[in-house]
Amino acid sequence: MKYPPLSPAGASIAITGAARGIGLATARALHAAGAHIAIGDLDASLAQQAANDIGPNATGHRLDVTDKDSFRSFLDRAEAAHGPLDVLVNNAGVMPNGPFLELDDATDRLTVDVNLIGVLNGMRLVLPGMIERGRGQITNVASLAGKFPIKGLAVYNATKYAVVGLTAATRLEMRPHGIAVSAVLPSAVDTQLSSGLTMAPLPKVPPTAIAAAVLKTLTHRTAEIPVPGYVGALTTLSALTPEPVLNTVRRLLRDDRALRPDHEARAAYTRRLTDDATEHGTRRTVPVGDE
Repeated sequence: MKYPPLSPAGASIAITGAARGIGLATARALHAAGAHIAIGDLDASLAQQAANDIGPNATGHRLDVTDKDSFRSFLDRAEAAHGPLDVLVNNAGVMPNGPFLELDDATDRLTVDVNLIGVLNGMRLVLPGMIERGRGQITNVASLAGKFPIKGLAVYNATKYAVVGLTAATRLEMRPHGIAVSAVLPSAVDTQLSSGLTMAPLPKVPPTAIAAAVLKTLTHRTAEIPVPGYVGALTTLSALTPEPVLNTVRRLLRDDRALRPDHEARAAYTRRLTDDATEHGTRRTVPVGDE
């Protein structure tokens, strides 16, 4: 069956992690195409500022994607402002780096909860309404790291592999309901998330390139869109390449640079990630009703 047409013009769209980086670029691109945008972000004031900067038909809201009640509240406010949801863009994510044995439990938990559980929360909350209406689009911003392992990003790799598989499986389930589930697979993106990192052999691309790919999922309902496109072909080729040959290529490209970041350039992101992991761990240990 063909998916029902879905134009960005007039569409009600919610985007997670959209106060900066890829999410903000996506909000701007979709708004420019005529969409009504709800920006969700852990930083409520930054989300509201982003919405104000974008202009009419854009609203900003606090959102903790790891908390299903917070996600539900965000979606309720998005629909109150912009009507029944046509599109959910699951963009929120974190990317810690370092040797696997040196990553701490709190950061691991934050990475899994934001990058995977956050996507599950959003999909489970929006799909019933989309099924009832017989249309909808969910776009999960995953990563080429969901198909291509990188030294120094083991837990991030694990969460993105999971999102790629989740997207592919739910796409099969949702197709009969007229709902497309798509994955956008960015290479390294020039945002604070990857500051100080060189993730050879993956090239860095601007956030606007990812925003354009998200827009394409609305108009083409494509299953997967790697950015840049040619890197998607390289990840397929790498899976077919004998391991000794691939390891030689990796060594020549110095593929261990995520283990050796520019610490000064990455310092601000590392501090924010550490603070978020600490706060997230505290929230998880607060007894129900005491928060």
